[in-house]
Amino acid sequence: MLDGVNVALGVSGSIAAVKVVELAHELRRQGAAVRGVMTESAQGIVHPWAVEFATGNDVVTELTGSVEHVELCGREGWADVLLLAPATANTVGKIAGAVDDTPVTTCATTALGADLPVVVAPAMHEPMYDHPGVLDAIERVESWGVDFVDPRIEEGKAKIATEAAIVTAVARATTEQSLAGRRVVVTSGATAESIDPVRIITNRASGKTGRAVARACRVRGADVTLVHDGGDVHYAETVTVESAAEMREAVLDAVGGDRGGDGSDEGDAPAADALVSAAAISDYTVERADEKLRSGESRTLDLEPTPKLIDGVREAYPDLPIVGFKAETSGDDGEMIEAARGILTRSDLAFVVANDASVMGDDETRTLFVDAAESVEFAGTKAELGGEIANRLATTLRD
Repeated sequence: MLDGVNVALGVSGSIAAVKVVELAHELRRQGAAVRGVMTESAQGIVHPWAVEFATGNDVVTELTGSVEHVELCGREGWADVLLLAPATANTVGKIAGAVDDTPVTTCATTALGADLPVVVAPAMHEPMYDHPGVLDAIERVESWGVDFVDPRIEEGKAKIATEAAIVTAVARATTEQSLAGRRVVVTSGATAESIDPVRIITNRASGKTGRAVARACRVRGADVTLVHDGGDVHYAETVTVESAAEMREAVLDAVGGDRGGDGSDEGDAPAADALVSAAAISDYTVERADEKLRSGESRTLDLEPTPKLIDGVREAYPDLPIVGFKAETSGDDGEMIEAARGILTRSDLAFVVANDASVMGDDETRTLFVDAAESVEFAGTKAELGGEIANRLATTLRD
């Protein structure tokens, strides 16, 4: 996600500075090179040697005749982005007032003057975060194009955002915004059909691919709605569903939105620009028993086919770009391509991502991108696949 990106990591004196070692490791795991910059207060919480170990580079703890702030964040500087994590109320206020009395605030002033992307992850006690002056400072700095990663409000504290949320913000700040202004609906995970109040029929889908697609679309500037089977997600508006019927209803609602522009659903134009249907939706449902079925008895379940989601969306929105998925178990590429072309034609899809079902739950995958003209193989992580799907979607929408 951050391959080849140089991150200048500014650390100020919040107790959340204890998390900077793991944050630096995560940035590097995602492909970034990291160099640390610390205030004097931060050095009282975490030793510069720890940051040096985590980043693999010397840490700037004071500004010298080497003009470290310019070398890092100037117009010809080393960094592609300045990340301030954690940023205290004091640091945010100083940046808003162009006060340069620490290595971190001086790097911020230099970066803003050089049009370098800046990402800020604040951390402080909640009353400080709610102070009118702090809120005004955040609003002012945001008006300069700085991206703030919202803190987690817990236990009376505005705790620093998760590492995943911060990495996503850094990636968004350093990635071409090829989906800016677009609204994308993504489905993810498995659906489940109730047999009785405690038993369900479901499948082995993990939702990793759908979540990766949603995150990749967000990184490229899209507003994303993720319709899925649950879990904590920081990069999209989410709708949690269980059954195929609930997913169908939620997707139609998310795609449609306020189609009339006046709070109504009048009109045929969807609010969404595209649908990526990555979820493994149940093909069959059963009539649910009102009470728990007794165990130890033979049972026969009558399986009823569920309506195809993409067919329903296509009927409602004939011109909406839709990306479909097709999982097969044969292991034969020719059969996968044939099956993918079948739904490509039936539902007039932009392209289909075909794969062998054996990769369900894995982090690595191998797929075939199938469209009307060709089939192209992809192999890599599901995170990388999400990026490839988002790139192809951006091309589809541009064309």
